[in-house]
Amino acid sequence: MLPSWEPLWPYRAVLAVDARNFSALDSKGMQQVNADIVPLLSEALSASNVSAQWQLRVFGQHAGDSYVAGMDPEVLPALVGCFPGALRQALGRRRADSPASTPLQLRVSIHVGPLPHTGLGVPMVHTHRLLDDDALRTLLNRANPEITNTAVIISQRVYEDVFESGCVDGDVLPDQFMRHLVKVKKFQQPAYVHIPGLDWRLADPDIFEPLDTTDAATAQLAPAPGASPQLTSPAPGTVSFSHTGEHGVQAYNHFGAGRGR
Repeated sequence: MLPSWEPLWPYRAVLAVDARNFSALDSKGMQQVNADIVPLLSEALSASNVSAQWQLRVFGQHAGDSYVAGMDPEVLPALVGCFPGALRQALGRRRADSPASTPLQLRVSIHVGPLPHTGLGVPMVHTHRLLDDDALRTLLNRANPEITNTAVIISQRVYEDVFESGCVDGDVLPDQFMRHLVKVKKFQQPAYVHIPGLDWRLADPDIFEPLDTTDAATAQLAPAPGASPQLTSPAPGTVSFSHTGEHGVQAYNHFGAGRGR
């Protein structure tokens, strides 16, 4: 008699969101955020042309300031290419409609993997580990909430499946996703962070890993003898920009943390 095999679990695209600074709200504010999250997701996903798949979502779980659900993996090109910008616009309209309310900022993680109808499994755990990434939190903590309301992180598998297939929807580019190593508890995997509208060449690289002053590449940026005075380290929370020419660092500016903007 042939052995009986359990059917393979279907692959799901897992979408998880979490509201920043939810605990700082009063009770009325918490209730409003709780009521707004799913309609905001529905609005953004409809604008991304995947509302039909959203209506068929599985294991939807609402936890006050967060929501997670699974969809058919065919939505991945739209989730990566269209959804972040659409969510940013939906959150912007919410702020414009309720100017007296605290602007809502959402962290978003996107992963894919085999999951049963309950949603219990390793891919679900990994989706939440991505959502808890310190760099993702840091970005929104530094940001002006009236300007930057959406921070997205996608797993390396999602990045490869979407961009290496050439099937991404919308006009988003691979260079709009910054690769870095996520370390949360025992989870340690590379992932890609995306802020709709942000050019990563203008971002502070210290968001992702501290500057190693002993690194050879850093040593090349040291000013030549007789050049401009020594550079000072930026204060926490600043964004730094440097211009390097044939004679070393020619300009170095810090913005924020008490400095002029």
